Amino acid sequence: MNKIIRIDMAELKVTTEKPPHDYQLLGGRGLSARILNAEVPAMVHPLGHENKLVVAPGLLAGTMAPSFGRISFGAKSPLTKTIKEANAGGTAAQKLDRLGIKAIIIQERPKENQAYIIYIDPKGAQIINAPDLSGKMNYDLVTTLQNRYGKDIGVISIGPAGEAKMTASTIAVTDQDGRPSRHAARGGLGAVMGSKGIKAIVINAKDTKSIEPLHKEKFKETVRDLIEILKQEKRSQSLSKFGTPSVIQFLSQLGSTPSWNYHGGPVKNIENIYGETISEVNQSRGGRMHGCMPGCLVQCSIVFNGEDGQHLTSALEYETLAMLGTNLGITSLDAVAQMDRMCDELGVDTIEVGSAIAQLMEAGVIEFGDDQKVIGILKELREGSPMGKIVGQGTAFTAQFLGLDRVPVSKGQAIPAHDPRACKAVGVTYCTSPMGADHTAGIDYRDSLSNEGQVKRSHDAQILSAAIDSLGYCFLAMPTKGQLMYEVLVKLLNARYGTDIKAEDVMNIGINTIKDELAFNHSAGWTDVHNILPEFLRMEKLPPHNEVFNIPRDEIDSIFNKSVIPKT
Repeated sequence: MNKIIRIDMAELKVTTEKPPHDYQLLGGRGLSARILNAEVPAMVHPLGHENKLVVAPGLLAGTMAPSFGRISFGAKSPLTKTIKEANAGGTAAQKLDRLGIKAIIIQERPKENQAYIIYIDPKGAQIINAPDLSGKMNYDLVTTLQNRYGKDIGVISIGPAGEAKMTASTIAVTDQDGRPSRHAARGGLGAVMGSKGIKAIVINAKDTKSIEPLHKEKFKETVRDLIEILKQEKRSQSLSKFGTPSVIQFLSQLGSTPSWNYHGGPVKNIENIYGETISEVNQSRGGRMHGCMPGCLVQCSIVFNGEDGQHLTSALEYETLAMLGTNLGITSLDAVAQMDRMCDELGVDTIEVGSAIAQLMEAGVIEFGDDQKVIGILKELREGSPMGKIVGQGTAFTAQFLGLDRVPVSKGQAIPAHDPRACKAVGVTYCTSPMGADHTAGIDYRDSLSNEGQVKRSHDAQILSAAIDSLGYCFLAMPTKGQLMYEVLVKLLNARYGTDIKAEDVMNIGINTIKDELAFNHSAGWTDVHNILPEFLRMEKLPPHNEVFNIPRDEIDSIFNKSVIPKT
């Protein structure tokens, strides 16, 4: 039976609750949005005792359906000061669902400044005092916990940045190899977990079995159909071979891959970080591709080995190669891989920290292209030096400290590696999504340089993204015709739960999720006046097509008028 585990850190008490009936078809992002609206006052301080951290697997995680194993984390963000959901792959969602856990709600703060872990197994959950784990880097932390509780555990953790409550901090989740390589990276939710005194959540689902759908044959048939769809997708085939770096060559030629702190223009030797190059180098060193979660169809995660043939970092992804690479004028593959590993160890978002370091370069503190100075900054972040602390608080804070006014952020969050001047639909998403500047909230590259139809494309992509985030599906496994997913999702949900819903009901999961998020944000003071990108993106022409982001403001503000009416 599904249950909600509530962790009260002030009382060091664990309780178990039965979910309300209307939570049945809520999971992941949709469930966290509903809980936060019901339980967290919108004006609370994100690191205060009234904020809550919600951990929620998707609705199909425990079935082991392919690519449905993502897990959501939700809270009021210390970075954006609005509601935030960040999700990650790995094994945690599948294990929680197999244990019958629909969500974990973590509330209050401990009375003493101690580090704790939450240990969960088939017998229940307990809070364990663990001062010896304080300050540990993520990889060392996970190894320690595996030695203590077994190799098959799933671990959700924060690094030193989360403990220090840095707003660029992440929440790490272990992958199939048992490495903390999957990160719920955006919004500084690692700081919220750190404010609750929790260093890690250990999930021991040993001897549990995958969940059997009520209608097994129908479920299997739909899964087979989905697999056949993805087998025919050129995008999926490319991701399986080269991972997300497969897009670098195309997007850099379009101008979308950022360079020189979003000034744009070519970066010498960019071919060093093309997907094909990375694949060739990695194979020569014994590296490989894998799926971050059991049952992954696409297998797009790069397990990257260093020059010595030993594992260096996992999930070396496009966003990291752009934000710690081209946007800083850096194209050394091994240097960026080292930076990625350092960020995973520290528990910081490569997008946010990469963009913050670009502000140092913009101000002349360090030079563009100096990879060793960037590595030095990450070391300072670990040491807690003044400069390290500044960068750890994110892009907007770093720019403010340096007196800069050309800052690539939206709603306080760094813009990812998709320039809105070259992909105008994602620019609309950056403006209007409750998530702030987040490409996973709704991206569409069709006719990307035109103004026509981009608000509609963003609208549809945002609703679909909210729906799949609620089901825990990986958006990298999306068919090219994304709307096909509604039919797939409704069949899987009906087979899993014995319901009789229709495709429009699944779409409504996405719509209602955005409604809940906008309602929270409006209560926190967010209005349409915030639906705007930085001036330089509207004024500076981006090479090679000399585009600016010039979608009319009235079109942007009207995006959800027909489908989503926020509560007031």
